Amino acid sequence: MVRTRPSRPLRVALLGCGVVGSQVARLMLTNADDLAARIGARVELAGVAVRRPDKARGEVPAELVTTDAAGLVASGDIDVVVELIGGVEPARSLIDSAFAHGASVVTANKALLAQDGPARYAEAERHGADLYFEAAVAGAIPLLRPLRESLAGDKVNRVLGIVNGTTNFILDRMESSGAGYGEALSEASALGYAEADPTADVEGFDAAAKAAILAGIAFHTRVSLDEVHRQGITEVTASDIASARKMGCTVKLLAICERAQDGRSVTARVHPAMIPLSHPLASVREAYNAVFVEADAAGQLMFYGPGAGGAPTASAVLGDLVAACRNKLTGGRGPGESAYSRLPVSPMGEVITRYHISLDVMDKPGVLAQCAMVFSDHGVSIDTVRQTGKDGEAQLVVVTHRAQDAALSAIVAALRELDTVHGVASIMRVEGE
Repeated sequence: MVRTRPSRPLRVALLGCGVVGSQVARLMLTNADDLAARIGARVELAGVAVRRPDKARGEVPAELVTTDAAGLVASGDIDVVVELIGGVEPARSLIDSAFAHGASVVTANKALLAQDGPARYAEAERHGADLYFEAAVAGAIPLLRPLRESLAGDKVNRVLGIVNGTTNFILDRMESSGAGYGEALSEASALGYAEADPTADVEGFDAAAKAAILAGIAFHTRVSLDEVHRQGITEVTASDIASARKMGCTVKLLAICERAQDGRSVTARVHPAMIPLSHPLASVREAYNAVFVEADAAGQLMFYGPGAGGAPTASAVLGDLVAACRNKLTGGRGPGESAYSRLPVSPMGEVITRYHISLDVMDKPGVLAQCAMVFSDHGVSIDTVRQTGKDGEAQLVVVTHRAQDAALSAIVAALRELDTVHGVASIMRVEGE
């Protein structure tokens, strides 16, 4: 097929002009010649929909700014809609309207894709449009396209990653300075790494949405946000960080997506975990992201880089925009949903993992044996034990061998019932070995 230039530029509607959207607009305007050369046609910014038209928009011409997002999308002459407003509504309705009016869509909306991605794929398919979303996970890091395309001929078994920069910054500060969680969060907020309301980050909601997307692509099956086990970092203490250091580990908030050994199910989870300092993810510092992928033929791969920020995320958006525009020129389509496996998502209780458990106990003979019997009764073996005591009180730290999470949770519940156990100070999974 010989590619011919269209009689008019390809027209792009931008929904949202915040931190990322403003950078997308800037790059489209300043790099217009380069984009035209890479695509094979000029790309024109047809309009920018915002909620507050009075706010300064940098290099965006005032005549392009509108508050009528629905009207812009439905104008009938838009080739690609770039959705960067986030959230479920009105983003979902606007994306569906874009498909219905003949436009392809580029989005960074992880919340919508994790909650309602299959329906958006179906709408794109029904209208013969593209749906690209590289920027929805890990910012500028090329991750989704390699999983979806470069590894399409391979079998991915595990995806293990740091996919939230805010929590990684907080845990890194706790590790490097000895600060508590509250102090580290305050520093993250002062530096602009944490939102005014950091709940989505620190409670793991952001990472869980990304885990659902990663699992769906990696395992060719549908994984909803409700099927991702989620635990944030708000309960991580300086003592946990110190205990990890004694074990030669560090603490990270991990998104873990795994295929069962028998290949008949998958799991997806987000929680803080201790990982050995020898693991590549242990060296990921500050607000950076990194994802470790394990595949049959390719082996172990790691993707690393800035996982957020205006310019880095805009880079991923522009990459998708170029792909969508090229498809408009050739009449082709990008890859749609690949969910042929239809594998069930197993509950967290069936996950095989290890526990690091810190107990406050009486410092007297027989306590260790009593606690050990609880582990034995549940069929879980102990890897290491460390006990320190003073004035009749002691701290007992137990690290288990691998076992089902349900059995380990039952052990913790049983330990809490012992008269000699004053409390369970902390529980943390151990991963990455």
